[in-house]
Amino acid sequence: MLEITKTQDDGTLKTLDLNEAVSGSWFNLINPTREEIQQVSLVLGLDESFLNNSLDADELSRMEFEDGNLLVITNVPIMDDEGNFDTLPLGLIFTHESMITVCSKENKIISSFNEDTAKFFDTREKANFMLSILFRAAKFYLRYLNIINKQTDSIEDSLKKTTHNKALFQLMEIQKSLVYFTTSLKDNQLVLQKLLRIVNTNTGNLQSILKFTEDDIDMLEDVIIENKQASEMVEMHRTILESMMDCMASIINNNLNLVMKFLASITIIMSIPTMIGSFWGMNVPMPFGSNSLGFLFVILISILATCIVAVFFSRKGMM
Repeated sequence: MLEITKTQDDGTLKTLDLNEAVSGSWFNLINPTREEIQQVSLVLGLDESFLNNSLDADELSRMEFEDGNLLVITNVPIMDDEGNFDTLPLGLIFTHESMITVCSKENKIISSFNEDTAKFFDTREKANFMLSILFRAAKFYLRYLNIINKQTDSIEDSLKKTTHNKALFQLMEIQKSLVYFTTSLKDNQLVLQKLLRIVNTNTGNLQSILKFTEDDIDMLEDVIIENKQASEMVEMHRTILESMMDCMASIINNNLNLVMKFLASITIIMSIPTMIGSFWGMNVPMPFGSNSLGFLFVILISILATCIVAVFFSRKGMM
């Protein structure tokens, strides 16, 4: 999908055709076709590989200059319909005229920049727009972490009552998501630090492409702080989750042991009537053998012996 927009003087966001694209336009490519990549590459004079780099799911966060253009790849969090989390490369490409975002999947970070929120960003101010996207990405890491916390609490409650491994598998999926989050946030932090260093030293071609103002530099520092906070919180929750998984594995084993102990106690108790019945079923003289109420006496003896053993096991905590 290719969408081209530009912020107007009245603050609204106008959708443009490819042949209407002018300076200050935002080219948004989501899971683009080869034809769309070729069209954008031709219009903006970009190498196709510059656009394709961001479509590689294994691409790491980085910053690169090529032919006077800037490529910033950052990893953003995504959540699928089943509540699973992952990270995805998002490419931010800047020419002297326009800005391009490239991603292989629809994501809430980019989709949150639309006509309804147009007053909060300006496609013509490329540096500020880029920082707004990076700041929103850091916020979504924290938002998804809150969802993960709620999922973890729910799984923790269920683990207290179960002997199944399903909850542990769910915790493993969450742990895997946190590993993705941790790695991506650390890579993003390196890119942000490099960006700040280049801006402060005013080296390279960055300033000619993005034109950072003092407010933009302050915002970049805020993005770095927000990204660092997200990284620390994810790392903390990951450590807690690792300890929790070890603890929950022990709880499941303990629950299983309790079930086995209860079943063993029931087996012993139920064997008493069988044993007594077996004694009175022998072909030898037995007490009450000639008594018309002998069967009733045997039943009463079985019930009494069973109750005594059941009370004993109960007091010993075996039931």
